[in-house]
Amino acid sequence: MAEKFLEVKNISKSFAGVHALDDVSFEVRKGEIHCLVGENGSGKSTMIKIIAGVYEPDEGEIIISGKSYKRLHPIDTIREGIQIIYQDFSLFPNFTVAENIALNKQLSENRKFFHKKEAQQVARAALESINIKMDLDSLVGTMSVADKQLIAISRALLQDAKLIIMDEPTTALTGREVKSLFKVINDLKARGISTMFVSHKLNEVLEIADRTMVFRNGKKIIDADAKEFDQSKMVYYMTGRKIESDSYDFGDQNKSGTPLLSLNNLSSTGRFKDVSFDLYKQEVIGVTGLLGSGRTELALALFGINPADKGSIQIEGKAVKINNPQDALKHGIGYVPEDRLTEGLFLEHSIGNNIVVSIVNKLLSKIGLIDKNTKQKEIDTWVKDLSIKTDSADNPAKSLSGGNQQRVVLAKWLASNPRMLILNGPTVGVDIGSKSELHEIIKRLAGEGLGVLVMSDDIPELLHICNRILLMRGGKIVDEFQASQITENELAEKLAEG
Repeated sequence: MAEKFLEVKNISKSFAGVHALDDVSFEVRKGEIHCLVGENGSGKSTMIKIIAGVYEPDEGEIIISGKSYKRLHPIDTIREGIQIIYQDFSLFPNFTVAENIALNKQLSENRKFFHKKEAQQVARAALESINIKMDLDSLVGTMSVADKQLIAISRALLQDAKLIIMDEPTTALTGREVKSLFKVINDLKARGISTMFVSHKLNEVLEIADRTMVFRNGKKIIDADAKEFDQSKMVYYMTGRKIESDSYDFGDQNKSGTPLLSLNNLSSTGRFKDVSFDLYKQEVIGVTGLLGSGRTELALALFGINPADKGSIQIEGKAVKINNPQDALKHGIGYVPEDRLTEGLFLEHSIGNNIVVSIVNKLLSKIGLIDKNTKQKEIDTWVKDLSIKTDSADNPAKSLSGGNQQRVVLAKWLASNPRMLILNGPTVGVDIGSKSELHEIIKRLAGEGLGVLVMSDDIPELLHICNRILLMRGGKIVDEFQASQITENELAEKLAEG
């Protein structure tokens, strides 16, 4: 068995009397890929920040290469060979690749001036150490998320990293980019460098982990060999309950009569081309594809944000033009964006006001003032119907968890009594328990008569809530699948092609 590099012993941490971590112990061995999973609020981020030296634990100790610490400072963490790569990578967007990789090294050597030629040599060697080549003079702000990830890893290795902690490293990566990252992580493992991989994507954890650890409510629930887990077992440890994953049964009998939505050769120059399909009432269609495939652009066109310029749209057999979101609303289309924080919610405003913002005109009394009783009745209805967990709808939307924020965005559009919902990444950043509950809400809404379009690259999600899946590539629909007739692996292979 490999030698221990990091030992966490009996760590506890509270904030305002609430246990964020409660007597947590674990170890990471040299050259081990140790995955940490847990729902939002389980204590994952607090543990990372304690190891990083950002937080001081209330109790316990951390042992690194045999040396004990009651608390770590950031400089201690770096000197001991621990590097944390956060979701934002902590890179300078206006600096070049070489500057971002080599800057810390030159600063640690107390250089008075930055040596560009040396920086290029250092950066090139760091990238070659993980078998990567890229333009060293490119500005990091212009680069893909995958390239930024590799730059951050290269920079970490320059600091003589022995353990790299990656916080949700694949959130914005395509399937192909994830495979490239996993190759790098396995190469690091072969060199004896440990990785602590923090993620909520359970299929990826099952693929990459040597050991898997689950946190729930600030406690370590289990820490075991990865071979002991499958997805359902992991979900059970994360949530404390068994979550059913029955697929959505649309039924061919519903696919009759006039479609709710018909697209015929719909095109948007430079975005997508010749998109044609029908969506029926009670149907949930998934639209998937890699970044740049055109799936998000199609959603934005159907909601009138970036209108299509060719082809036709019919709603219940009638030709319509959707040139702006007001047109979409008039025709009964609601849109739940992927980024709920900047596009879907007014975070500082109350939960209630966020729910009714799309129906203000319906709430006006005869003298033009908002009828408070009608407004409150509408708010109460949706808080109850979507099980939005809050002690008061007067609380700001920012006070809610990610899953409950997404319910508020759903409520906003459902209050407008739509015929059709477009959901762009409906559960991005939502923990596994809330994700399952949102899936059940989506299936229930479809069963009640809505037509639903789901734009997503989350393969288990697509297979769970959709009856049909359309694959986009290069702005075109290139394939169609019945969700009940394709497996996760088969769909993943199709998604990665081309």
